[in-house]
Amino acid sequence: MNAIWLTTPKEKVQQLQEKLGHAAKMSKSRKFHALYDKVHRMDVLQEAWRRVRANKGAAGIDGETLADIAKMGEDRLLAECQERLLKKTYHPQPVRRHYIPKKDGRKRPLGIPTVRDRVVQMATKLILEPIFEADFQESSFGFRPKRSAKQALERIRKACNRKGNWVVDVDIQGYFDNINQEKLMKLVAMRVSDRRILKLIRGWLGAGVMEEGTVRRSDLGTPQGGVISPLLANIYLNYVDRLWEKHGYEVGELTRYADDLVVVCKTRKDALHAYKLIQAIMERLELTMHPEKTRIVGLWTGEEGFDFLGMHHRKTKAETSQNRVYYTTQQWLCPKAENHIREVVKERLAPPRMRHLSFQEHVEWLNLRIQGWKNYYATPYSSKWMTKLDWYIRMRLTKWYAKKRQRKRWRSSGYEVKRFSQMYGLKTLL
Repeated sequence: MNAIWLTTPKEKVQQLQEKLGHAAKMSKSRKFHALYDKVHRMDVLQEAWRRVRANKGAAGIDGETLADIAKMGEDRLLAECQERLLKKTYHPQPVRRHYIPKKDGRKRPLGIPTVRDRVVQMATKLILEPIFEADFQESSFGFRPKRSAKQALERIRKACNRKGNWVVDVDIQGYFDNINQEKLMKLVAMRVSDRRILKLIRGWLGAGVMEEGTVRRSDLGTPQGGVISPLLANIYLNYVDRLWEKHGYEVGELTRYADDLVVVCKTRKDALHAYKLIQAIMERLELTMHPEKTRIVGLWTGEEGFDFLGMHHRKTKAETSQNRVYYTTQQWLCPKAENHIREVVKERLAPPRMRHLSFQEHVEWLNLRIQGWKNYYATPYSSKWMTKLDWYIRMRLTKWYAKKRQRKRWRSSGYEVKRFSQMYGLKTLL
């Protein structure tokens, strides 16, 4: 008797993605016209729901939370989504506007779609992503499967060490709010000719934002917070990557992570050329480079550096075993990242409401974050900053412990905190 192998929705979707990706790689000019029927496949919707649930997230304008869906039953949710897609009665709802405070006092706007819209967006993303992945360039690292910020940082480090002494550090002004939707749709249509898929994407772009009970719609932008927004943002900026491969390859090496990008050049002349070239490409996309944040940085003397993806990059002197002096690119966490870590620790340990928790509970919470920070920020050159942050974490823990014990002088609790830290296994950044 032959064994029957049952494949999970995740495995089925992976098989489908591999087929779509392979077809896209085989023909760079191929347009896909039959995709909508794959979006409403139950295994695709099940995998989409699994990912949406794992990402957590708040409710949209309908107030329906993930917990509400769990009570109602996920099978019912997916059946409803499938029915609406099949009958073509699915209409996206406006996203809920939510603001996240930034360090400079301004606020970053997020658009939170409803859970149902997130599921349908995720299902569509699962189908479209492998097709566009075939077109994306080696220089792009943000929001892509099997690619990370660490890989982008390593590419930059190597480019700088290959006589890359000048860098064009580019900042796009209000990128997500200024994407030209018509141009974006044309770029999507270069690969997708299925009108029902194009209608879905247009629906999400045009759904608008609800703020204080009023819906605002715009012909510009894609809401930050939407499941499909990072893919659409990459499709739009892939135009930059492709034009750079064609016209700027000999000028410098481009590295892009979502809307953050740098070009590493060998000479100042090349850097000036790269700046003008990027500017011209941005004008075609109707985007603007930030006049203050976009700059040309000279690395070769070691006096200047630049920040990218939370790391500071700078060339410093080093010696070979034969006492020959050379410059090498060093990376360590930038001041903005350092301040963020301090703020996270302070927000946890400083408030009076946190005093009722036990030492062990705080250690367990801190250890998760410390390990994450260490994995990302630890480099052979960052020990000075990591040591300072380890001291700060210990100091904040000591102040918390002194307040819990109602002691006026926090320093006198240092020995006990050191002992408890060892007992409960508090991790360090070094």
